[in-house]
Amino acid sequence: MLELQNVTKRYTGIPVVSGVSFIARAGEVTGYLGPNGSGKSTTLKMITGLIEPSEGEILFNGQPIGRDRIAHKQRLGYVPEEPHLYAHLTGSEYLEMVGQLRGMPERAVATKTTGFLRLLGLHADRDVPISSYSKGMRQKILLAAALLHNPDLVLLDEPFSGLDVNAALVLRGLIRDLAARGKVVLFSSHELDTVERVSSRVVILHKGHVVSNDSIQQLRTLMSLPTLEGIFSQLAVEQDTEAVTREMVELIES
Repeated sequence: MLELQNVTKRYTGIPVVSGVSFIARAGEVTGYLGPNGSGKSTTLKMITGLIEPSEGEILFNGQPIGRDRIAHKQRLGYVPEEPHLYAHLTGSEYLEMVGQLRGMPERAVATKTTGFLRLLGLHADRDVPISSYSKGMRQKILLAAALLHNPDLVLLDEPFSGLDVNAALVLRGLIRDLAARGKVVLFSSHELDTVERVSSRVVILHKGHVVSNDSIQQLRTLMSLPTLEGIFSQLAVEQDTEAVTREMVELIES
């Protein structure tokens, strides 16, 4: 179980994330939503230990993640929003490097690397430098690297970015199956339809504050709205999007 208790992050005194509290349970997929700039990526980076909270505490299985950061990172798999990779390495070399850094047995690294590259449609490009990979191909490498060591906690920040339809369907099923096997899965995405399809519950963030934390079904009932998109629009979207769309069309045609 992942638990955030009143977590706040300030930069030069300005809160980017403010008093965020929620629980992501093993066996469930928790969607983490919010407009751009709401603090989603900052929250995920705090959970990874990449940045320190200004206040509050983050627990995994009841233990503060800062108590043993090495152990925490060993059970963590993280796909960041931006694919920062060693572009001079090939896809195969990159995954082998990640496996070595994780301290995995050489044979297991080789088997898993070959398997991931084949299943993700990258085997033919396994010896091609990542610098020549498309955005979607790089995203697949990030995903494989995050899952190579069979983590207990899976954090996905916009994991569908750049993926083709087939790969997106595979990832959608994978997210569900990972949770079903007892992992804690927390993922942030703008793909509201996907979040609705795979998530057990959603946490909605707006201007650094949690404005909703509930199951999708309960949110539908409370908000009297049939879709997550409608709920999200009510809770976290400030603009009247239909009015903005009309004005843009009028401007284009003027």
